[in-house]
Amino acid sequence: MLFNIDKCKVMHFRCKNTLFSYQLEGKCLEKVLEEKDLGIIISNDLKVSKRCTEAYAKANKMLGVIKRTIVYKTTDILLQLYKSLVRPRLECWISTWSPHYNKDKQLLKRIQHCFTLMLPGMEELSYTQRLWKLGLWSLKARRYHSDLIEVYKMLHGKSAFNFSHFS
Repeated sequence: MLFNIDKCKVMHFRCKNTLFSYQLEGKCLEKVLEEKDLGIIISNDLKVSKRCTEAYAKANKMLGVIKRTIVYKTTDILLQLYKSLVRPRLECWISTWSPHYNKDKQLLKRIQHCFTLMLPGMEELSYTQRLWKLGLWSLKARRYHSDLIEVYKMLHGKSAFNFSHFS
């Protein structure tokens, strides 16, 4: 297999790593702290904060587009636009990069919070009341639901992974 040496990079994991320099065909490979591969940002500390920030930015941008361009803002129309254009950006790759830190969870939650405040007649209600009235789940509940689906698939052999890999 031929390698494009200009595209090859080295990422060191663990803080006790001695950070060796690697060469390929006599050329020193670039050292990086994070890299995007198949649309996922992988950092040398394996934290997903960067991915959460990126998902927040994309979802927030789409929410802004909806807010600026839709003139006839009924709850039904805005809800369908949110479910089809905004929420998928928050949940893309959720089974592989589910946030663990509260700051990341709060960042993603802020999008749904802002959306529910956009809707007519919802300003007086609390966040939980708005979700209930709209029939929306919290993002935390949706993450748990996604995790349970993955476990179900593993238990019933419908996934590439099964529980024997974990024992």
